[in-house]
Amino acid sequence: MFSEISVPSRTIMTPGPVEAHPVALRAMSASILGQFDPAFLQIMDEVKEMIKIPFGTKNEQAFAVDGTSRSGLEAALIALIEPGDKVLIPVYGRFAYLLGEICERAKAEIHYLEKEWDAPFEQETVIEEIKKFQPKIVAMVHGETANGQMQSMEKIGQHCQANDIFFVVDMVATYGGVPLEVDAWGVDIAIAGTQKCVSVPSGLSLITYNDRVEQVLTSRYQKELGLSKDIRNDNHISSNYLDLSQLQRYWSEERINHHTEATSMIYGLHEGLRMLIKEGMANVYARHAQNDQAIIAGIKAMGLGFYGDLTTKMPTVTPIMIPDGIDGEQVRALMLDEFGVEIASSFGALQGKVWRIGNMGYSSRKSNVLHVLSALEGALNYFDADIAKGEAVKAALTIYKQ
Repeated sequence: MFSEISVPSRTIMTPGPVEAHPVALRAMSASILGQFDPAFLQIMDEVKEMIKIPFGTKNEQAFAVDGTSRSGLEAALIALIEPGDKVLIPVYGRFAYLLGEICERAKAEIHYLEKEWDAPFEQETVIEEIKKFQPKIVAMVHGETANGQMQSMEKIGQHCQANDIFFVVDMVATYGGVPLEVDAWGVDIAIAGTQKCVSVPSGLSLITYNDRVEQVLTSRYQKELGLSKDIRNDNHISSNYLDLSQLQRYWSEERINHHTEATSMIYGLHEGLRMLIKEGMANVYARHAQNDQAIIAGIKAMGLGFYGDLTTKMPTVTPIMIPDGIDGEQVRALMLDEFGVEIASSFGALQGKVWRIGNMGYSSRKSNVLHVLSALEGALNYFDADIAKGEAVKAALTIYKQ
């Protein structure tokens, strides 16, 4: 016989998932509505408009794709890629390679522009590579959670727009925590997710795209065979489930049946977005920035170092160098088991060398910041690390008292 699940309480300070907002969780427990119920369609319409606000866009198209953030990334790229298309992917962290993985499966010709993970690119470097490679698509990550670095991109976007190149940007780790300007930066498709700064459980990806992209989708649209035998297209998008040309029509007044919508997730998304907008986006960004400053101050006060360039670090992730002689996984385990606090390790060459503290959404609270700093200091002290004791929380409180 199986027992009812018992879920422990955690302070989650990873780069995602983060603690879900209680208002979003309450909404997700509401009664199920049919996906074409007028009350549910009203919720969808409001979600469409709210998605645009953190993206900084006036695009007509903005909606949710069922699936984690990766579903939106894949939907965006396969919407544009035809076999043999040239895609340039600048790499300064792990998740640019994910974009490449998706493009590879779509049979694109991929060119990676690679550098060390300690900082993003100079925009001019990317532009010069665009001129050499002449791609159809440039795909980039705005905020790399593997190393906490954030890429400036307004010049890259302007160059792409001026030269009829599609600019696809992963904004998963920055949406709702950092000011974004999709329109001003010349981004054709931007993708985010629910499980980070929106403070909703993982399960939906958020997407917005402009008229240039919509024209491509219109040219590739194929209606599902069970709905019509008339609208066929030899150049249709390769996935049915992630077909933006069909999903767009489900989220529009046309309401073409595409899939059974995850109504409870849409409830949660509605409330997660509403809470951000209610707080005021300027206040949301200021909260993340202040908590980021407190984390940095606390880490410095302990005498720990940071990975990468602090001037280009995003406010939502802080990468910390693991001290010599310290087993990073033992520290993480002790923090989780004894303090109920979770932080993250990293990937690839940074595995075992870097911890990452997330500062996202509902997890980005003063109480959480003080808790994670005290837990990290306590765990390091237990393992006899050479740190300054009793200084981390004091330094963070100094930031909050200023």
